[in-house]
Amino acid sequence: MEFSVPQERKLVTELPGPKSLALQERRVKSVSRGAGTLANIYMDHGAGAVLVDVDGNQLIDLGCGIGVTTIGHAHPDVAAAVSAQVAKLTHTLFTVTPYENYVRVAEKLAEITPGDFEKHSILVNSGAEAVENAVKIARKYTGRRAIVSLDHAFHGRTNLTMAMTYRPWPERAGMGPFPGELYSVPISYPYRDGLSGEEAAAKTIDYIVTHIGASEVAAFFAEPIQGDGGIIIPAPGYFAAIKAFCEKNGIVFVADEIQAGIGRTGTWYSIEHHGVVPDLITSAKGIAGGLPLAAVTGRAEIMDAVQPGGIGGTFGGNPVSTAAALAVFELIERDGLLAEAQRVEAALRARIGDWAERFPVVGEVRGKGAMFGVELVRPGTKDPNPEALTAVLKHATSNGVIPLDAGSWDSVLRIMPSVVISEALIDDAASVLEEALAKL
Repeated sequence: MEFSVPQERKLVTELPGPKSLALQERRVKSVSRGAGTLANIYMDHGAGAVLVDVDGNQLIDLGCGIGVTTIGHAHPDVAAAVSAQVAKLTHTLFTVTPYENYVRVAEKLAEITPGDFEKHSILVNSGAEAVENAVKIARKYTGRRAIVSLDHAFHGRTNLTMAMTYRPWPERAGMGPFPGELYSVPISYPYRDGLSGEEAAAKTIDYIVTHIGASEVAAFFAEPIQGDGGIIIPAPGYFAAIKAFCEKNGIVFVADEIQAGIGRTGTWYSIEHHGVVPDLITSAKGIAGGLPLAAVTGRAEIMDAVQPGGIGGTFGGNPVSTAAALAVFELIERDGLLAEAQRVEAALRARIGDWAERFPVVGEVRGKGAMFGVELVRPGTKDPNPEALTAVLKHATSNGVIPLDAGSWDSVLRIMPSVVISEALIDDAASVLEEALAKL
């Protein structure tokens, strides 16, 4: 496709440039420091996999706003759908007087999520809100209270979802008290535990049985590919064993697909790589091309357990965001973007797959589709190396490449570009990152 911005890295000033520096001075006087920033480079516009800052620098975006702009920045078809909807109807609230867009999105989610059973959805604003509603739905359906999530998980920043998030710093520090009946259990982390999927699942299940009690658990929440946790992909067989345990014990299996879903990994949802059908799925981030929208989708009998008025919200599934989502769904299918995600995976593996052999600071490179993690370690060990990640990020952002940090020890370089990124941009960005790794 044609892009309104040339798909190339181009620096016309040092980064941050003078206009970004001026904006940063204004920012510190008016914006809470709690809203931290990876790089104080202020963006003006973008297209495809390139962002243009206020100084006119063109940067390669390897983060997509943490997995949001999967189809690329400012896609003209999404912009057209949003413009048409804004001119027609911006708000009425679905729970007062409904509208077709909401229904169409729910119908599409029923079509693309795994499972051939009847599915229903609720639309909300954000990933954290989707997770929180999934907790409410599972508790209402089962009559149980305990919620299980995995070590290294990230599920959001509301009070409830922070308590389900593994890492205490910075998300949870000083924010308690948190709700009870929330438990973190061991995950399959092949690079660090060396276990098969079945062996890791046995550890997880044993922890649930001996520390919580299977009959007490309402839901098991899992990111099939953990994003903020460091692109952790459980070993084959892990989720199949967990799902069988959940079915045997009446536990709702919830796939949190907020970061890995909607085509990012080469399938509509990353749980498909594990061959498992969840009871509920949460969607967000890439679902609406940059507009706020999220969803809980699942078995009709579970979703309908909640009484009318028990779930919902003022802006959830608003007409404009749902119009954007419908455009995103159409683009993914029309332009073959699931295959494009697979193309990006092949390009990344070819370009960076040997980094663990070439750079002593790299412990492992892993990923699916347009979602990769590079785990940085102290050479000769598997000890996390957060200082190395800090150095790589500093070098990358000052040279026009925007990757992400990740991992419970802040030691995983996260690469999540748009699925429309070219091989030439991947090669250029990788060269910049290699410069940093070579210095280490």
